[in-house]
Amino acid sequence: MKAFLRELGLRFWVTVCVYLSILCVSFYLAYELRFDFALPPEMQEERLRLLKYAVGVKFLCLVLMRQTGSMLRYFSIPDLVRVAAAMALGSTLLILPRWIGQADYVFPRGVLLIDLLLSVTGLCAFRIFLRVYQERLSSASSRGGKRLEEIAIVGAGDSGASLAKEFLSKPSRGFKPVAFFDDDPAKRGRLVHGIPVLGPPEGMMDADLKRVRTVVVAMPSAARKRVKEILLSLVAQGYKVEIMPALEDLASGRAKVSQIRAVDVEDLLGREPVKLDTAGIRRFVEDKVVLVTGAGGSIGSELCRQVADLNPHRLLLLDQSEGSLFLIEQEMNERGMGAIATPVVADILDETRLQELFRRLRPQVVFHAAAHKHVYLMERQPGEAVRNNSVGTRVLAAVAAAHRVEAFVLISTDKAINPTNVMGCSKRLAEIHLQAMHARVTAAAPQPAAVAAGGARGAASGKPALQVPATKFMAVRFGNVLGSSGSVVPIFRRQIAAGGPVTVTHPDVTRYFMTIPEAVGLVLQAAVLGEGGEIFVLDMGQPVKIVDLARQMIELSGFKVDEDIEIKFTGLKPGEKLYEELRHKDEDHLPTSHPRIMRFVPQGNPTEASARAIDQLEPLLYTVSPNTLKAQLKEIVPEYVPHLD
Repeated sequence: MKAFLRELGLRFWVTVCVYLSILCVSFYLAYELRFDFALPPEMQEERLRLLKYAVGVKFLCLVLMRQTGSMLRYFSIPDLVRVAAAMALGSTLLILPRWIGQADYVFPRGVLLIDLLLSVTGLCAFRIFLRVYQERLSSASSRGGKRLEEIAIVGAGDSGASLAKEFLSKPSRGFKPVAFFDDDPAKRGRLVHGIPVLGPPEGMMDADLKRVRTVVVAMPSAARKRVKEILLSLVAQGYKVEIMPALEDLASGRAKVSQIRAVDVEDLLGREPVKLDTAGIRRFVEDKVVLVTGAGGSIGSELCRQVADLNPHRLLLLDQSEGSLFLIEQEMNERGMGAIATPVVADILDETRLQELFRRLRPQVVFHAAAHKHVYLMERQPGEAVRNNSVGTRVLAAVAAAHRVEAFVLISTDKAINPTNVMGCSKRLAEIHLQAMHARVTAAAPQPAAVAAGGARGAASGKPALQVPATKFMAVRFGNVLGSSGSVVPIFRRQIAAGGPVTVTHPDVTRYFMTIPEAVGLVLQAAVLGEGGEIFVLDMGQPVKIVDLARQMIELSGFKVDEDIEIKFTGLKPGEKLYEELRHKDEDHLPTSHPRIMRFVPQGNPTEASARAIDQLEPLLYTVSPNTLKAQLKEIVPEYVPHLD
């Protein structure tokens, strides 16, 4: 500690001596410049007489502005402003004697003006020198003599300039920006932090940048479609590409400009950020008890994250798998949500357990994400798919209706549209059960006249008015989500890491993809829009060819297709489609107030289909062959085209 204090004292006195020297030299040179280096003898005497006053006053102003106690190597615009303000205050104090008639302390006005400029320049030059010296010293020691990697930055706007400044000020990160590329023609040929803007990103190969192997895309506010085009162009040119975090991550504080990352497949979707009615969504769940089934899964866990941020009274995390449930509970605890998050190990088919949970915990909103989702596994075990996805939804919905839950939202799938596999058909049957339940609770709900009569009787007896709201049942369909369990993306990553081959079922197979946060955000938005009985379908953008996705992932990993890693076609599995469809032939397509959400109103009688499933299908789940069960499914869901062994 004594050594530290001695070192601190030495630094302070060295700083004081340097500041005083700069102020003395500035004042001395001010006289020389004012009189063109031909100073009369009487002015020389005056200069020496006034020097101590000038230096004393200006140094006192530096002390008042806390410049003697600041860390010298950290110098920025605010420090420059404080130095300039201190010197301006000092010059003002020095000219006061002239204004009040004190002839013995009158400073020439021209000298004071020149002295002000020289003082500010000298002090700032000293601070900048220390900063540059310290940065180079620290970077040299941290690099250990290693050469900086030259990089190019795409995007010469504020974000790109900030990133370049970060790299220039911290060479220890190992990067040296040597060129900017930007779509704006007005920026070309100009310098940003001394780095030239050479042209558009597509012309990078034409530039003389032989040592550049890495390119950072710094365009967080650009259209996602344009960013996708640039990323694909750079990857095709053989560059290693990194990207700055998205604008929403920067604005929320989840990421910083300097936190560049490798390009991921999500960046290649080219989808614009979803605009949500955040106030309406917050009102939908705030101060309510919200139940999420399948809380440990990909969609369920993201539902828990987004709902937890909306200030629910309690968040019930229900899952049959205790391992998955433990992970999401730990995450909620780490996020500071442990007080509202309640883990519940339960099976949605156990009606007795569900009745007890609903009676004790009283959920008001239910998001039902628990399901068997793997197409090929369920194709070989149709009884399990129907039991979990269809019967489980029916049982859970019945318990929710019995306990007057406000809203019940089923997470469905685009595979329920004209299904060719058991998983999709079981989800379509779950939708039918839900619509049948909606029809029953709507028919059982009291009419407005009855509610008014009940309210009048309640008012006459002094009791609260009788109101029995019906549960709003709705389903939300969407396509594949990137990164979910069973998605092709983690499978491709694993195959690429193993050196290939990357397996694709068919050259023409296409799928719709969304990111998990985007899908869940739109699910919450659809729940706000729902009045009961609807099937919402999310706008999933343009379909993606799986072979193109595989090729892009291989190239993003730095490999060449068919040279380093092979793409192998294995053929469609039973129940798989070449492409996913957007609507049934017997559904009416209606818009909603949100441009990314559509509402489908199926025709037919869901109550009759649901009753047939209960009476004719459910008793057969484990007593007949898979083919017989699929045939029975087709009788209830006519649009189903089963694959029979």
